[in-house]
Amino acid sequence: MIDPLDGTASYVRGYPGYAVSIGVEVDGEPAVGVVVDALGRRTEGVAGGEALRDGRRLAPSTVDGLEHAVLATGFGYEPAKRASEARVLERLIGRVADIRRSGSAAMDLCAVATGEVDAYYELHLAPWDVAAGRVIVGAAGAVFREIPQPDGKTLTVASPAGLLEPLLRLLGSAGLSA
Repeated sequence: MIDPLDGTASYVRGYPGYAVSIGVEVDGEPAVGVVVDALGRRTEGVAGGEALRDGRRLAPSTVDGLEHAVLATGFGYEPAKRASEARVLERLIGRVADIRRSGSAAMDLCAVATGEVDAYYELHLAPWDVAAGRVIVGAAGAVFREIPQPDGKTLTVASPAGLLEPLLRLLGSAGLSA
């Protein structure tokens, strides 16, 4: 599954929050992921293997609590969706260390794998948005989850194993089905 330009709005504006993302499935299971971002970094992972960025092995953050965690997220294109996502963010922002937004789900998932951010969540992603990043996250030793929402869409979450349950509780308290 290829996303030739994840982060289109960033690309159009010349902001380096975009990437080419390639995810390979074998027998219907995610197996290989490769992301080449606007900064020229190549991040790759093999299910059951390891994750690398430019040849260096990756590991997620070891932060020990959400109050110390930097979360990455993204927003949809439609104004009504963004307003709803902002209301969720409003409930989270005072309970974490900080928030980041690159504009590319693939880059944000890679940021979890590298420890550049501690965790990631986003609503309403397409399968091609996460096809590579989900493999990279898992190969780095972090956890990737997709959680169905009442609106029929999906909540995507990635974090180190130790932050997953606290993050899900926090997202639940912010009104999401987690």
